[in-house]
Amino acid sequence: MLTTGTLAKETEKGFWLFVPVSSERERAEIRRAARVAAVEFSDAWTITAEQRKKAYVLIRCIAEWWSDTPAECMKELSKLMFREVEPSIEREPFSLSDCDRTTARLYITYLIEFCLLNDVPCGEPMYKLAEDLPKYTWACLMKKRCVVCGRKAELHHVDHVQTNREKISHIGMRALPLCRKHHNEVHGMGEKDFLRKYILEPVKIDEQIADVYRLRKKAR
Repeated sequence: MLTTGTLAKETEKGFWLFVPVSSERERAEIRRAARVAAVEFSDAWTITAEQRKKAYVLIRCIAEWWSDTPAECMKELSKLMFREVEPSIEREPFSLSDCDRTTARLYITYLIEFCLLNDVPCGEPMYKLAEDLPKYTWACLMKKRCVVCGRKAELHHVDHVQTNREKISHIGMRALPLCRKHHNEVHGMGEKDFLRKYILEPVKIDEQIADVYRLRKKAR
């Protein structure tokens, strides 16, 4: 189960946490749970002006795409949808004026994934708006969208394959989704200069990516 608590005491060996319960049912659920729990501490820093700007750019793009919905309505609707799909965020409403930076980062990532999955046109290159570059790259790979410009993409192996690709496992190899223009560019300038120019992070191919591109998961 997912619940919240507070720091109760600090000792030389670590911290004691206090987890309040509001009912006997909740108490019983905690008793039945495993004795080991994952702990995530909330961010003490508030949203930055840059994060706020990124969020509003994406909200306006989605609002225009969604039958010219007023941006303020789209902001509240997208925040509601975000809270429903992000398990680490409390269900209480949050504000873009004073939320913490972690919430802002996750919310921006959610908006970018929404744009990619629904082909929402954005004037800004989305890699410039991304707060979580590996997650953005993964979403582009799954949607076959160029990580630079958003056009239809093909798979580019950052870890160069020295043998027949039909015989090797691609799981764990780093990759980027690139359109033909940017695929040619990376081959012309080299991996390091290309990644530095666009501030990109390749991701390792997992089974889901391998399925999308019909790549072998096991070596022959």
